[in-house]
Amino acid sequence: MKVLFALIIAAAIGYLLGSLNFSIIVVQLLRGKDIRTMGSRNAGLTNTYRCCGPACAGLTLLGDVFKGILAVVLARAAAGALKVGFIPDNDVHYIGYIAALFAIIGHVFPAYYGFKGGKGVLVGAASFLAIDFKVFIALLAIFVVILAISKYVSLSSIMATAYGPLAVFLMSLIVNGNSFGRSFLYLLLSLPMAAMIIWMHRSNIERLLNNTETKFSFSSRSYD
Repeated sequence: MKVLFALIIAAAIGYLLGSLNFSIIVVQLLRGKDIRTMGSRNAGLTNTYRCCGPACAGLTLLGDVFKGILAVVLARAAAGALKVGFIPDNDVHYIGYIAALFAIIGHVFPAYYGFKGGKGVLVGAASFLAIDFKVFIALLAIFVVILAISKYVSLSSIMATAYGPLAVFLMSLIVNGNSFGRSFLYLLLSLPMAAMIIWMHRSNIERLLNNTETKFSFSSRSYD
């Protein structure tokens, strides 16, 4: 019963924090506009940068990173207080994946903004800073390398996300020294996170296949 209660708390924390879309908040406060009506109409970091510039994008980055970390930290603290972690050390690492998943769901379908948000890449990546920063570093490296080669933010996001569950498993098993069973559990918990983010990129995948996807460039700016 305690475990179920901890899972509900983690899901609620993740969703409510995830629904705070800082792309929408920042652009509304600084520009008086709705980012969901601008550019690609995606309430995410890339579209915010392209349409509103580095200041808005920087604040969006900070906000979405903070909420991803906070969701995991609060959920794990609640689970720790309820003592529903793995014995013998009350390891509540697993609960972070639940909070992260629902933070992504909240970001994609925010309760505060008519259930129309972003694609969840940033909040998903940020959550790994609290879950396991080594996984975050591995995924960031993949993202940066693919972006440098292809210049496609969407492709870089998709490839890094797709590798995420495997990175979770390998880091847990080999680097952190956890058992196969526990590492496999973490892999299973990370799969819905990856699936959600990749599913949200389905239109990007179609454009990539049709060779009509927009490439990213620091010098190609549409903001004032």
